[in-house]
Amino acid sequence: MEETLAVRKLDRLGVVLVIAGVLATALLPFIYVKANRIASGKPMLLTQLLDQPAAIILTLLLVATAFAALFLQNAVLRLAIGTLALAALIAAIGFAATAFTPPNSNAARMTPGGSFWILLGVVGLIISDALVKIRLTPWMRVGALIAYSALLAVCLTSGLLDSLSIMKEFATRSAQFWTEAKSHLLLAFGSLAIAIVIGLPLGIFCFWVPKLRSAVLQGLSLIQTIPSLALFGILMLPLGYIAAHVPLAAELGIRGIGTAPALIALVLYSLLPIVANTVVGLEGVDPSVRDAAAGMGLTRRQILTGIDLPLALPVIVTGIRIVLVQAIGLVTIAALIGGGGFGIFIFQGIGQTAMDLVMLGAVPTVFFAFSSAVILDAVIDSIRGSTA
Repeated sequence: MEETLAVRKLDRLGVVLVIAGVLATALLPFIYVKANRIASGKPMLLTQLLDQPAAIILTLLLVATAFAALFLQNAVLRLAIGTLALAALIAAIGFAATAFTPPNSNAARMTPGGSFWILLGVVGLIISDALVKIRLTPWMRVGALIAYSALLAVCLTSGLLDSLSIMKEFATRSAQFWTEAKSHLLLAFGSLAIAIVIGLPLGIFCFWVPKLRSAVLQGLSLIQTIPSLALFGILMLPLGYIAAHVPLAAELGIRGIGTAPALIALVLYSLLPIVANTVVGLEGVDPSVRDAAAGMGLTRRQILTGIDLPLALPVIVTGIRIVLVQAIGLVTIAALIGGGGFGIFIFQGIGQTAMDLVMLGAVPTVFFAFSSAVILDAVIDSIRGSTA
């Protein structure tokens, strides 16, 4: 009986995360020491780095984090220990990379191994779990995101991580990186803005005319079934024809390849979540509220803008959140047709068998998608709190 109670006291999520962290530390390399960017490199486990003070501190903090995840009920203390482990993890990989890099060598590459990425995910989940249990307000969650982003920025700007391979790839492509970052965000947010302008009225129209609702939603669902790369290819032919026969279109930048087909494809993919969530949100408004407003003499437009849309807004913003996260990820595919964005680095890295270059495109994409999701979740919770 006592053994059963003891098992119940263990945090189940903590058990899974600790097992994953222990297996990753024991079986996967913490860092690869490479002679150049395409060499396979020498794998080094974390236990092989224990002659370095940073690795010893990291190991102690990981053990403390494991005990906190398994047994500690105080979420604030778990958050503090997890944050220290996160800082130690980033510092350890930076110091290890610096220690293994030969002096004055530009060719050597120090690549984080599988155990680093898994430990980063495990510690990140422990921190996220602690933040959830603390029950932060929506904007305090955004504040936490800013704080952890600031911690990362300090590590990046301090030079601590300059010996890592991904930072060396960034150093040789910094101008191109910011150009592609601008293209990536413009495509993602531009397609979102166009999709809202088209999808919101279309969703309202589908709500008002139920006979058209099924046909519109099925048509948009059909577009979602087309693979992204295939849709980019399908759009190349008609846009190329338009560019060849309509001079104004060519002057506006509409071509078979480039930004135009990427933007149109992203807008098409974005319409279903916005239209469907608009319809669902409007259907969720209590009809008696709408009837009472009509009885008070409000017009259809006044009921829509003053009652329907404010009450349906949390559901509509949920659709926008889905679209934005999806668009940030899909823009990487647009690089294949000249759309630009972080996908340029990913596909160049795959072609050159340079995983560090792949990570240069993948890591900021994940960061922007995650940050967008956290911020829009806070917006949704704030709206729900204000309308409750």
